[in-house]
Amino acid sequence: MKKTVLLLFFLSLLAACNTSSEKAPAGEENKKNIAVTDPLPSWNDNASKKAIMSYVEDVTNKNSANFIPIGDRISTFDNDGNLWSEQPAYFQLFFAIDRIKAMAADNPEWKEKQPFKSAIEGDMKTLASFGEHGLLELVMASHSGMTTADFEIIVKDWLSTAEHPRFEKPYTELVYQPMLELLNYLRANDFKTFIVSGGGVEFMRPWVYEVYGIPADQVVGSSIATEFDYNDGNPVIKRLPKLDFIDDKEGKPIGIHKFIGKKPVFASGNSDGDLQMLQWTDSNKYKSFQLYLHHTDAEREWAYDRDSHIGKLDKGLDEANDKGWTVIDMKNDWKLIYPFEL
Repeated sequence: MKKTVLLLFFLSLLAACNTSSEKAPAGEENKKNIAVTDPLPSWNDNASKKAIMSYVEDVTNKNSANFIPIGDRISTFDNDGNLWSEQPAYFQLFFAIDRIKAMAADNPEWKEKQPFKSAIEGDMKTLASFGEHGLLELVMASHSGMTTADFEIIVKDWLSTAEHPRFEKPYTELVYQPMLELLNYLRANDFKTFIVSGGGVEFMRPWVYEVYGIPADQVVGSSIATEFDYNDGNPVIKRLPKLDFIDDKEGKPIGIHKFIGKKPVFASGNSDGDLQMLQWTDSNKYKSFQLYLHHTDAEREWAYDRDSHIGKLDKGLDEANDKGWTVIDMKNDWKLIYPFEL
């Protein structure tokens, strides 16, 4: 099961704690400048914005029958395609390929060995053809064999220099300004915000606070196995070349239960991989809110849903329509997409 989910995750890729010393997260510095009457200024005054604000106002009103105590105001957000873009491939895949290229000099046999040869040459089509075994080999080689501390440094260094192939901007600038506002709005109303993503948990933790205002300990994601090494008095945790947990589809409610311990009252995603998380949230005894982001803007971002190899939204879209969940129409609901458009 784990291998099957991993295959789906990486095939879709190939288709194209909070301290005073930390830097203020994106959106926080401008938070005081947001008019009290409009906490979501990058959203058009359409149905999705109104539904979000109506829900928050209702469940935070102590006189409402739907009031939710602060301790139970748990919100969960998918990351890829929901808080930042995911086209033409998941950003973590670009990281993995760049890692393989950087490691190639120390592994000269990779130049003639697949799937490494395809990764080094940037041949995405051939790389995808190697299927589950080849992709697993690629990921394990690029994400393991170092300590967790070293991996964090590698991720930060990559993000500081790598640029998105279309926008030619750092990947952390490809976050959605309207969603940054939503995160701030929820936190201003005493919701605790979590990331629950199929992406690697240790790939996300080094940068999510600075970008989203979400502390590292509020991130649930996929992971590879690790082991403790006392290391002659300098303890380290080593990353091993085998899977530990896949946080996708049915794995998301399991991850929420295992690492958060409370059922969300607010959940947001963009694909069928998030459907079970939204279903789990919908079963809460408290009034809940399910939010889907529908990519409908081919000009400013991308337009894709039912037939996409990345972020496929098919069963989830049908269920959202059947159950009356809120679906964001990116093209019509958002005034702008990215913070650099401000």
